[in-house]
Amino acid sequence: MASGMQVFLLLLWTANTPQGAGVQVFPPVNFTLTVSALAQVLIHWKPNPAQEQNNSTIRYDVKILSPVPEEYDTRRTHSVRTVALHNGFSACVRTLLLQEDLQMGSDWVKGNLPPLPGAAETSVTNLSCVTHITLPGNVSLHCTWLPGQGAPEDTEYFLFYRYGAHTEECHTYIKDKWSRNTECRFSSTQIQPGEIDNLIVIHINGSSKRAAIKPFQQLFNQNAIEKVNIPRNISISLEQNDLLATWEKPISPFHEECFEYEFYLINLKSGNKQILKISSNSFRLRIDVSSRYSIRIRANHNHICRARGLWSDWSEVVFVGKNKLDNSIAWILTLLCVSTSCTFLLVAIICKINLQKRTEPF
Repeated sequence: MASGMQVFLLLLWTANTPQGAGVQVFPPVNFTLTVSALAQVLIHWKPNPAQEQNNSTIRYDVKILSPVPEEYDTRRTHSVRTVALHNGFSACVRTLLLQEDLQMGSDWVKGNLPPLPGAAETSVTNLSCVTHITLPGNVSLHCTWLPGQGAPEDTEYFLFYRYGAHTEECHTYIKDKWSRNTECRFSSTQIQPGEIDNLIVIHINGSSKRAAIKPFQQLFNQNAIEKVNIPRNISISLEQNDLLATWEKPISPFHEECFEYEFYLINLKSGNKQILKISSNSFRLRIDVSSRYSIRIRANHNHICRARGLWSDWSEVVFVGKNKLDNSIAWILTLLCVSTSCTFLLVAIICKINLQKRTEPF
């Protein structure tokens, strides 16, 4: 009877024992962090050779600790991340063992990259960049910055941009009053105008005889810093009491439906100003035909094709309509000019006649 009870208890214990009990999960080995390009880190590790799979699935849990926290899991033993590295980088990884509905994790393995060397407050500040499509297929890049407060007057800054696998140094700088580089212009780049959400990496380092200049890196979303071109071939006309406006989309690889516009209308007679948002490239508006209007148009991307970037500059001002007050003033000024001219002419004739009389012999 006792033996039967022991068997029953053994079966009960086995049924209530977790399926993964007694299974060890070992952390990855050879965890390394390597800078593989500007602002790019290759995170690499190897499976622990002591790890038994036992019909289980092995994945890896990765945590980016700094500079921007992020967590994800992967089947691979490597990962690439694009991040600003001037203040260092740290991450950790662990093994995940998945056995049916049970998941077990190993201890974490951590690694870090130290901050880039250099004296405090010598890095550039207020970095700002703008791209611009100058011709179909060609993108320019313009960046500006301020010298660090702790940067000596002899500091020379040097800018590099990376787009995908392409890295290039700036060759056209604009200097401040101490002859320090504070602007860079690329008239042509490898940036592809039709791409969406790609990152542009900017890296600025420096040199000085008086201090070690700390490098600075910043990532820009390609959509966010593109300044759209001005709309083309703007045509403004009047049709009875309506103002008609048509134009062509800016120079861009995107189609017409990818743009939105702002229409800036000023009534020069009343001083009333309006900014109207337009989703197409034509517009009709009822106006006061006795007034004169100034009109400007600008463009931006809409949400249909990509995230909005920077508004274009305003187009040149176009004037339409007539202002009766302006016409009256112009008419009065014209009359004044004509009457003044006639007066001067009459005086000149009288002076000439008097002069002839004086010169005639008695």
